[in-house]
Amino acid sequence: QLQLVESGGGLVQPGGSLRLSCGASGFTWDYYAIGWFRQAPGKEREGVSCISSSGGSTNYADSVKGRFTISRDNAKNTVYLQMNSLKPEDTAVYYCAAARRSWCVMTSEYDYWGQGTQVTVSS
Repeated sequence: QLQLVESGGGLVQPGGSLRLSCGASGFTWDYYAIGWFRQAPGKEREGVSCISSSGGSTNYADSVKGRFTISRDNAKNTVYLQMNSLKPEDTAVYYCAAARRSWCVMTSEYDYWGQGTQVTVSS
């Protein structure tokens, strides 16, 4: 059973940075596209970023373009989400998700989901 584990969330001041990690074990990470999603209180879950299985293709929500960077290290079975210039509106629970395919999508068509990590941006 594939299990995803997110880490790296926390409390940060506006303008600060965090790096989220999404890791897993027990399967061939190279075959899986990964997406990052977030859900703020009272709002629907939204796609933040995604990366293809090879890492050669990425996508970002307009709200995070230029501030967030997704990357992956397949040797470490880990995908990262570097978040810079954080804003209060980035406050949410962040989830990573995996699907066994090469391409990534920004919608919720993923088979496996992590438990989430809380990101709070506040002064």
